[in-house]
Amino acid sequence: MTPSPRVALATFSGMPGGNDDDQELSAALTAEGLGAEAVSWDDPDADWDSYALVVVRSTWDYTVRLDEFLTWAARVPRLANPAEVLRWNTDKRYLRDLDEAGVPVVPTRWDSGDVPADWPEYVIKPAVSAGSRDTARWRAGEEGKARAHLRTLREAGRTVMIQPYLSAIDTEGETALLFCEREFSHAARKAPILKAGAGLLDAPHGGEIGAAEATPEQLAVAARALAAVPGDLLYARVDLVPGADGTPVVLELELTEPALFLGQAPGSAARFARAIARRVSRPSA
Repeated sequence: MTPSPRVALATFSGMPGGNDDDQELSAALTAEGLGAEAVSWDDPDADWDSYALVVVRSTWDYTVRLDEFLTWAARVPRLANPAEVLRWNTDKRYLRDLDEAGVPVVPTRWDSGDVPADWPEYVIKPAVSAGSRDTARWRAGEEGKARAHLRTLREAGRTVMIQPYLSAIDTEGETALLFCEREFSHAARKAPILKAGAGLLDAPHGGEIGAAEATPEQLAVAARALAAVPGDLLYARVDLVPGADGTPVVLELELTEPALFLGQAPGSAARFARAIARRVSRPSA
């Protein structure tokens, strides 16, 4: 009997079995007749050539090992999303590319020498980060702490972003739109993470997640964001927040290792598994 093609779901050593999404996806892949297993991306014994496809999933330590991670991605022969997409997306300076392409994004100041005097609340964060690590929301009157945060990031050689804190996030949260092969799959609502006065977040954080319905306006902005991205995308997550005038703007475009919130949308794991199965069945170039 011919063995089933195998798919690796790339994770990291701190989560060797993958996250909840990975486990749901693994079960759905099994139902498609594929072998699936979580493999740490830096496992020295992993034989990446032996997999029909390697899907980047919960590789959540890449932010502190970025060069090593991108070197690994470049040598994996069948990777989704591919290495060139990961290289572009793992540094949030991609927001400048989206802005230049006319996509509405949260206003961002890059490597500023001081905290803003014209925004009553603002967020300081590094351009390479995940899960709100090393991120904080600051208010007028907290300039001393905000400057110390800014200085620490700059002295570490990190690219720094400063964005206005959009107050509608406190009531509406973030809306995540999930796409499978550039087709809309489902949406989820993420509760606010950055609380006023909470200070610096030094470890990954995630807000409470619930199901959501995407509006036509949100879908239109997400489509514009994805249209600005070249390359082959198995999955994408577009995180939107209400802008100053209430219209949706892109907060982040997650193409590397986003949570897919499969548990919030029945049938979504099977949808992604079918897309993977189609890729596995394609003739090699």
